Amino acid sequence: MAEKLTPRGEDFSKWYNEIVQRAELADYSPVRGSMVIRPYGYSLWEAVHDGLDRRFKATGHQNAYFPLFIPMSFLQKEKEHVEGFSPELAVVTIAGGEQLEEPLVVRPTSETIIGYMYAQWIKSYRDLPVLINCWNNVVRWELRTRLFLRTAEFLWQEGHTAHATEEEADAETLRMLDVYTDFAQNDAAIPVIPGRKSETEKFAGAVRSYTIEAMMGDKKALQSGTSHFLGQNFAKAFEIKFLDKNNELQYAWTTSWGMSTRIIGGIIMVHGDDQGLRLPPKMAPIQVVIVPIFKSDAEKARVMPVVEQMRELLGDTVRVKVDEREETPGFKFNDWEMRGVPVRMEVGPKDVDKGSVVLARRDIPGREGKAFVPQAGIADAVRDLLAKIQSNMLKQATEFRDANLREPKTYDEFKAAVDDGFARAWWCSEKQCEAEIKDDTKATTRCIPLEQPGGSGTCIHCGKPASEIAIFAKAY
Repeated sequence: MAEKLTPRGEDFSKWYNEIVQRAELADYSPVRGSMVIRPYGYSLWEAVHDGLDRRFKATGHQNAYFPLFIPMSFLQKEKEHVEGFSPELAVVTIAGGEQLEEPLVVRPTSETIIGYMYAQWIKSYRDLPVLINCWNNVVRWELRTRLFLRTAEFLWQEGHTAHATEEEADAETLRMLDVYTDFAQNDAAIPVIPGRKSETEKFAGAVRSYTIEAMMGDKKALQSGTSHFLGQNFAKAFEIKFLDKNNELQYAWTTSWGMSTRIIGGIIMVHGDDQGLRLPPKMAPIQVVIVPIFKSDAEKARVMPVVEQMRELLGDTVRVKVDEREETPGFKFNDWEMRGVPVRMEVGPKDVDKGSVVLARRDIPGREGKAFVPQAGIADAVRDLLAKIQSNMLKQATEFRDANLREPKTYDEFKAAVDDGFARAWWCSEKQCEAEIKDDTKATTRCIPLEQPGGSGTCIHCGKPASEIAIFAKAY
């Protein structure tokens, strides 16, 4: 039997790293800070891809691809953008054995190269809006890395749109935030708080940045997806102009938005337990694993036809796998629990005699999560069970977050709250106050929630008048 995982409560970071490697999600590459995504982990990314891509296309977006290499001069066109990314850039200066006339940046994000191309394509209001999404990789030379959560190279999608009016671009920014919220909650079963980033925390080059923030199992925050209203900053930098209906030349209004492989780390940390992964059914590469149980060839001859029948009945509508490895049932149970498969189906000689199977839920441990289910109608029973598990996992994660999200009345209460969870408090919105809170507590403003109580209050730190509530937490 494999060695048990380090308990979450003992060392959350070690627990996380052990799960990623033992569940064969990813591994370290020979290049510092980079990762190899293994098939099981890549299947999770495919579920992210499919869930988001379907939503993007339903909202009128099309997929395209832009180059990995970007001229250095492009990044220098937007001052705030280059300042924000310069510490993380990987730069190519030699290619084909010769010194390049202009260094090329390995794509950290694509606003600049896309801005250049939009300037060639957009000439009239009839060319707008442009709604493009890219599935690609980017490189940001991070100093401290962790598999999925922060790596030098990672996979993501990045959307880039251009619009004729400020109102259209602003609506697009919020629409895509809603798309991320819907995916996180309904597919990944992660309850998120959508909100606006502070001026300090916003994307370099944006007018406004929005985010969905999630609480992990150690009560820290994870920025899980972002959407940026870029105003006309990049349009002016790259001369994205068009003739409006009055035949007057105008700058376009642009947006960008993205979600990365970091969301896989979020799924692990939100749902995992001391036995390993717990995957929401909509995301799970394998939704049901069937474990045959027998002690002799005679029992195997009786059990396996029923196993095959169950697989055939589930195959069209459920992602199912039969575990035929030469291991004990106990080993298989533990292995699939560690890999987070939502439902385990057990089929033994007694089950064959009774015309039933055992279904064990990963979201509810022990006997409470087990049930004897008739073989007849198994497909409907399993589909219903998967829907219940999906709903229950969101409920469990929401209850955990809400139990650890406090509304402190004093700064001492605030410090205690961010030391062990989220704090929801009035804040004056001043950068100096924000910096002092961070220096004092290591907590940052995660977002100013879109849902506000209205009215006004007193800043939790400096005592000045405040018109908005903010979420503060320590973060990844």
